[in-house]
Amino acid sequence: MPKFKTLDDLDVAGKTVLVRVDFNVPMSGGKVTDATRLERAAPTVRDLTKKGARVLLLSHFGRPKGKPNAEMSLKPLAAAFAKVLGQEVAFAGDCIGDKAETVASGLKDGEVALLENLRFHAGEEANDVAFVKALAALGDVYVNDAFSAAHRAHASTEGVARLLPSAAGRLMQAELEHLGAALEKPKRPLAAIVGGAKISTKLDLLGNLVAKVDMLVIGGGMANTFLNAVGVKVGKSLCEHDMAGTAKEILEKAKQAGCDVVLPTDAVVAAEFKAGAANETVSVKAVPQDRMILDVGPATAEHLAKRLATCATLVWNGPLGAFEIEPFDKATNSVAQAAAKLTKEGKLLTVAGGGDTVAALAHAGVLDDFSYVSTAGGAFLEWLEGKTLPGVKALEDAA
Repeated sequence: MPKFKTLDDLDVAGKTVLVRVDFNVPMSGGKVTDATRLERAAPTVRDLTKKGARVLLLSHFGRPKGKPNAEMSLKPLAAAFAKVLGQEVAFAGDCIGDKAETVASGLKDGEVALLENLRFHAGEEANDVAFVKALAALGDVYVNDAFSAAHRAHASTEGVARLLPSAAGRLMQAELEHLGAALEKPKRPLAAIVGGAKISTKLDLLGNLVAKVDMLVIGGGMANTFLNAVGVKVGKSLCEHDMAGTAKEILEKAKQAGCDVVLPTDAVVAAEFKAGAANETVSVKAVPQDRMILDVGPATAEHLAKRLATCATLVWNGPLGAFEIEPFDKATNSVAQAAAKLTKEGKLLTVAGGGDTVAALAHAGVLDDFSYVSTAGGAFLEWLEGKTLPGVKALEDAA
């Protein structure tokens, strides 16, 4: 488990606390369309204001390439977050310099302000020393509550943590504790479900997992590549034929590590990828040449549900099929619902993450029933791959 300080280790009364949040949220017409990240940041900010801190929020938004861009201003987020927080949130028209300093110095104990988009300065992504110092000069203490940006060694995620007393916010703490429980010191048997289109994008992930988990379930387009590697003809299915050798290496590594790799035994096939397309369920050994696999079949889904009932921990990244369109969402839905039921019964610790995964679990109606669902995306994947996350390492070093 990572060793890091939390809000409980900080004395913040009367101090200005720089809090790195992730307000890179979806917006349309100047309005936030999904406030999940704002809601998840609120507990940390509330904790700090109750303790008498003056809170300065730092975030990036979009990719303005180191220059101010009115379309990527964080200004609308101040009002949106104020609504979530239940108190006023001031806004500074820059994240360093006079505008930031004026707002920071005007804060009273228990008040909150949001600084302008960090990425309006090239120094943020470059982790530039002068920019780091300018940010750090605004506060007395630093709190990182943006696990979703922790895989980047930027000024606000890594640099400032090395200049000020630092700790993890409540969201960061929850992420690290749940992820640690899932992979670092898991209750076994430990299962992982990995889906997605291509194994080429998840080589590091698969290589790390087969050495750690007891059972690895492979779904999505990736499963077709593995089936092809073991001699199964997959028709017109999405398949990386040139990755057959790599797939075999992963299977061999799993065998040596005592990891049971579970591939589909039946599949739902169709001639076209569209909602309500004519489809049939076949054995994976009988996929017609002119059809494509768009979901794992019901027998495979039922088998997976039974296997999960024998496990203690599950890590999930990626859907089993083309869950976005019916009826190719059935397997992902049924397995997710089985995992959620086991979680609610206290029999299974379930940790999931990644953009498609969050959407798939929401679609299955079980988003709130898993033990923990990470909205982190890239950082979640890199953690699953066993990589060091600079933002987390900086907190550990500060402890």
